[in-house]
Amino acid sequence: MFSIIIPTWNNLAHLQLCVESLRRHSTYEHQLLIHVNDGADGTLEWVKLQGLEYTASPTNIGICHAVNWVGARAARDYVVYMNDDMYCCPGWDEALARRIPKMPSNLFMLSGTMIEPVDSGNPCVVVRNFGRDVATFDAAALVDAAPSLVRPDWLGATWPPTLVHREWWERLGGYSSELSPGMSSDNDFSRKMWDAGCRTFLGVGDSLVYHFQQKSTGKVVKNDGRRQFLHKWGITQATFDRYYLRRGKPAGDTLAVPEPEQNSKFRRAMLKCRIKRVFS
Repeated sequence: MFSIIIPTWNNLAHLQLCVESLRRHSTYEHQLLIHVNDGADGTLEWVKLQGLEYTASPTNIGICHAVNWVGARAARDYVVYMNDDMYCCPGWDEALARRIPKMPSNLFMLSGTMIEPVDSGNPCVVVRNFGRDVATFDAAALVDAAPSLVRPDWLGATWPPTLVHREWWERLGGYSSELSPGMSSDNDFSRKMWDAGCRTFLGVGDSLVYHFQQKSTGKVVKNDGRRQFLHKWGITQATFDRYYLRRGKPAGDTLAVPEPEQNSKFRRAMLKCRIKRVFS
């Protein structure tokens, strides 16, 4: 079914859990593709022992380069980008696959729905604590609770796990390297999809993955992704999320989001973007 690309950076315990969940809880057989950054913690040796397809770099090259390197090996029609600190619930892939025949064309983006232990104010996630790390993770409790955590589909797909057709992953060049090591790169890819004509950005409420929120970004010198996004596209990420993607809004029967309403609120938001761009 899918070519699943997973970049990882010395996060072996979480990667092992992620791969285990994919093997145990996927309905279909998938192509797993791992990019190993550095791998000094034994990740590269483990990936080889598991017989997984991989690319590797001796140092951390960031999300953008990593997903593009390993994504070049994708052989299935659909590419899924997933973080290494995610645990897939039973049927996560079947839920995505059920939506594909409903799409108006192959130009669409789907996201699974994350379950996170800490409330970050993200309207697209389900908040429930099943453990903050591998040592405290209660997989059995998560699997038992998963059917009760299903939520309605939502608008504004951007965050992993994301699914796009391989044709569009390749046409758009994957993640933009100028945003390396990767801050705002997922938002940027959604904007590239929008500019290519995509209007279907659907979060699938019964495709559930647990996200440990164990981010590697604290270990790197970050790019100023929000500023780069503003100067590249002429709008802020918040404006794009609110007026274009309608992020977090219930999807209902909606597949395609409408064009932004040209009302006074939108015009004021765009004016603020222009002013902010000049002075940032």
